[in-house]
Amino acid sequence: MANRITELFGIKYPIIQAGMIWNSGWRLASAASNADILGLIGAGSMYPEVLREHIQKCKKATNKPFGVNVPMLYPNIEEIMNIIVEEGVKIVFTSAGNPKTWTSWLQDRGITVVHVVSSVKFALKAQEAGVDAVVAEGFEAGGHNGRDETTSLTLIPMVKEKITIPLIAAGGIATGKAMLATMVLGADGVQIGSRFVASTESSAHANFKQVVVDAKEGDTQLTLKELAPVRLVKNVFFNEVQDLYKTAPSVDQLKELLGRGRAKKGMFEGDLDDGELEIGQIAGIIHSIKPVADIVTEIITEFEDAKRDVSQL
Repeated sequence: MANRITELFGIKYPIIQAGMIWNSGWRLASAASNADILGLIGAGSMYPEVLREHIQKCKKATNKPFGVNVPMLYPNIEEIMNIIVEEGVKIVFTSAGNPKTWTSWLQDRGITVVHVVSSVKFALKAQEAGVDAVVAEGFEAGGHNGRDETTSLTLIPMVKEKITIPLIAAGGIATGKAMLATMVLGADGVQIGSRFVASTESSAHANFKQVVVDAKEGDTQLTLKELAPVRLVKNVFFNEVQDLYKTAPSVDQLKELLGRGRAKKGMFEGDLDDGELEIGQIAGIIHSIKPVADIVTEIITEFEDAKRDVSQL
């Protein structure tokens, strides 16, 4: 299945396991890479030295390519980038910030840089910044999201029309059929998050994994746009946010309710009432927790079967 993405990363299948906070430590990333896709460690939930530990453990657990996802608005960004270079990581996915800030610095040190965007405008800015590829993430995705609420079905072809660098689709992709659909629309590969949350190797708490498996259509919603739009499972905390909105709250009031550590409390510690539970709409068709290798095999098998079916239409 060789194409621009497999060649860029040195992988067999054009699939990236998304770097998600509190879900994607070294166990998930190494398992993904060992399954012949690109595994990513999610640096957003890690102090610098914790990230170093995860990178070192990942290097011991796989001899295949893996990368690190870095939200650029997080503190300690310089220390994080230096650790990535010191530990010899060769692939970095950046998000939540200006790609011009770090792209050339990383590339000068032999690192392939991919930036995550939610619009055509930001895809073009990323291309102008010199990134090696972009991830275009639709409104369906879990966690922090774009303000324009553009779905993957419309975002992918619009971005494809405007850029020349490799394009990775994300948001609402958990199956081989969805992978094929986005590639028909112009993507060179896919980034998958939610499906890998419900994996044996994910660092998510067992309670949260079960929430993902039990989720149905309509169980998630985008909220907190005034701070940073985030798609959450509807729980006690989510309902408290909605009740606060009825009072026309200030940004400071929203920040006070959000507090600190909500995402860790929900996804990592398993507090299903007061924690932030970030997952994509596609959770509605995720019905089991499986090893990463089995998930990848299912996706690729379904992709190949769907491709044959389409060719017969």
